[in-house]
Amino acid sequence: MEKAPFKVPNLIVLTLTPLLAAALVPWYGFAVGFDAFEWSAFAAFMAITGLSITGGYHRLWAHRAYEAHWTVRLFWAVWGACALQNSILHWAADHRQHHRFVDREERDPYAATRGFWHSHIGWILREYQIGADDFSNVKDLMRDPIVRWQHRYYIPLALATNVAVPLALGHLHGRLWGVFLLAGLLRLVLNHHFTFFINSLAHIWGRQTYTDENTARDNFLLALFTYGEGYHNYHHRFQYDYRNGVKWWHFDPTKWVIRACSWMGLARNLKRTSILHIEKARLSMQLKRALERLEHAQEAEPWRRRLEDAHHRFLAALEDFSRFRQEWGQARKQLQERFEKLAMKQRYAELKRELERQRQEWGLLLAELTLRLEPVRA
Repeated sequence: MEKAPFKVPNLIVLTLTPLLAAALVPWYGFAVGFDAFEWSAFAAFMAITGLSITGGYHRLWAHRAYEAHWTVRLFWAVWGACALQNSILHWAADHRQHHRFVDREERDPYAATRGFWHSHIGWILREYQIGADDFSNVKDLMRDPIVRWQHRYYIPLALATNVAVPLALGHLHGRLWGVFLLAGLLRLVLNHHFTFFINSLAHIWGRQTYTDENTARDNFLLALFTYGEGYHNYHHRFQYDYRNGVKWWHFDPTKWVIRACSWMGLARNLKRTSILHIEKARLSMQLKRALERLEHAQEAEPWRRRLEDAHHRFLAALEDFSRFRQEWGQARKQLQERFEKLAMKQRYAELKRELERQRQEWGLLLAELTLRLEPVRA
């Protein structure tokens, strides 16, 4: 089968920039040295451009997970161009195509089923023409004047933010090239490949916590380098949630920035998946894996009945708790009598205790199953 032709501009940029960074950054570091200002500029450019992709290109425009004030949108648009990953329209069109046809090699632009190299960078280097220059799935974004402006002036914006701004900072600092090499060149290479890891490693390495209908994985280590995007299995299951790291302890700086913007009145309508749907997805995967482990085990049928019964009780407790919490939230302002409020609080506490009891029993049952199957696996 004949390979698709190369995209020459992409090939030049994605080949030349790593080679230049690998050669020039160490040479300059040994010959001249980098100071605190230059490393601070590098860190600032890394964070700003990375968050402009995750918070702007990805969660705001590709998934419409929240709405943002025009100042925030303008900031994301300018510094998203600095990340040199194409315009918002191109990026969002490719990404929506990916989610709609995930892992289908003939339709998914960066299908992980075609291998690490293709999903990481190969799809960018060659003219595969999967949805190329097709903006039919981003018509909503074309109504945003900032998106249209960025698309029209993408190249000047990219050059200004990648070349002119670092050189200007270096000039003001009195060391012309240090900021450019760190905040311009090295940052660009790292920013590229950290983003590419989500298309490649995040579909290969990690846990499938919420769904196994596609190759996406949750990976805490990747989240550290990608501003929270490493919780990719959750994202593919609940793509319109403004969070990727759904737990409070999950490292998701993008989520924190979006939430902080909402506190300042700069973002609104933050979309969140209900706890009920999240827990149901997690519980369903746990049951599925447990049943798969029983396929070749002795006394599989009694265990299957126990698992299904425990799953049913846990799910019922989860639904009762979620339903009551929603009803209580709607009725709270209307409750006048003190005893009514007290009765609601007591009922809430009862349902919460029952949910925790079912959660604990479910966890103990899975642990017991693991111990029973250990000799079988050995």
